[in-house]
Amino acid sequence: MKKIIAEQTLIFISVLKWVFISTVIGALVGLSVTLFLKLLNYSIETGSSFPYPLLLIPPAFFLSSLLTKYLAPEAEGHGTEKVIEAIHKKSGKINAIVIPVKAAATLLTLSAGGSAGKEGPCAQIGAGVASTLSDIFNLAPKDRKKIVICGISAGFASVFGTPIAGAIFGVEVLAIGSLLYDVLLPSFIAGITAYEVSSNLGINYFHNPIILSPTINEAFFLKILLGGVFFGICSVIFIESLNLTEKISSKIKIWKPLKALIGGIVLSGLAMIFSTKFLGLGLDSIEDSLKGGQMIWYAFLIKILFTSITLSFGGSGGIITPIFFVGTAAGSLYAALTGLDPSTVSSIGFAALLAGCANTPISASIMSVELFGPSLAPYATVACVISFLITGHRSVYPSQILSFRKTGSMNIELGKEIENTEFNPSHPGFRLFRLKMAIISKTLFSKMGFYSVKKKKKGKNTV
Repeated sequence: MKKIIAEQTLIFISVLKWVFISTVIGALVGLSVTLFLKLLNYSIETGSSFPYPLLLIPPAFFLSSLLTKYLAPEAEGHGTEKVIEAIHKKSGKINAIVIPVKAAATLLTLSAGGSAGKEGPCAQIGAGVASTLSDIFNLAPKDRKKIVICGISAGFASVFGTPIAGAIFGVEVLAIGSLLYDVLLPSFIAGITAYEVSSNLGINYFHNPIILSPTINEAFFLKILLGGVFFGICSVIFIESLNLTEKISSKIKIWKPLKALIGGIVLSGLAMIFSTKFLGLGLDSIEDSLKGGQMIWYAFLIKILFTSITLSFGGSGGIITPIFFVGTAAGSLYAALTGLDPSTVSSIGFAALLAGCANTPISASIMSVELFGPSLAPYATVACVISFLITGHRSVYPSQILSFRKTGSMNIELGKEIENTEFNPSHPGFRLFRLKMAIISKTLFSKMGFYSVKKKKKGKNTV
């Protein structure tokens, strides 16, 4: 009996401890994110009022790169990736100067029209606030990691107005295929608190409940299954495009701010060729698509290009908002190809691209419920899981730890960052898969007349 009482007492004290800590973190992050979002809205309005807005992009990229290079290199690119890296490699230690530098660099990038998101800076600001708080109270490395994860959850929840999805995102995004259950309670409390603080301070969120037609049948469900495959392929294109532009940028051996200036010039030129609607956050295009509006069929490809250039050539910002743009644009295309309701499929694409690109199918599925209502949930969830699997062992966050294999046919070492993993083509399962595919393809091609089978004297067939 004494043992039981001692155990429950310790658990109760631990719960009280983390309820207090996570509430404080949620409130501070909610305040910080609210201030940042209000500054962002003001800076975007100011930038859009400039007579020639495209001329702002090159100098904005130059200044953004200058800030991050000399004050806080961790503020480069999209912020969530740097937080994941800090948690895995530095026990969550984040330099306090990252907070103002990341905010300033992102304000410069987005106000001028750079194609990036607002959630990465908010997650990095939240994690930076949590890390600074842990320094003040001199917490142990294990506790520091916990509250930094709470900072990610709080930042994500308060920027999108999705407290449950934000909480799950913080504990799901760190490792592919596993959840950190010991951080669930503080993440939920931090996410809900940050959301309540931001919403009460005047931050408005977009919600678009979807009411599905009662005529849903097996054909609709099959199209959604195939849509999950399509969105997974779009995720692969997005991730590989980011990797390609980063490789191209790394091969240009010049001063980084000058490289950023060139990247800004290129982006301005592309905006003149295509459209300025692919610049900035693109929230108007996302909302229009979610309400049933049609986009140009190649819109998702152009947004991928614009975002890849922005984040690889000196711009600073998040990656999730562009993922939402690409998802809704891809959904609009898929709806036009299949004859489905554009609003419904764009909403599914919104969540499925997040699941594929970030390897977060659970939080993406929950987000679809919070933003679009429960009637869409079964179909969005299926599309999210399929997209997550089709994307394979890649991610927009290369510092994610790989905790499981998406197929038993590939022998990939677990427990490493996804950027350092390699699959073994000599694995028996992979060899068997190749053999089966070879037999199937040979059979199909022979029936189509591409292969001719001749018999040798010894009785062996040659192709």
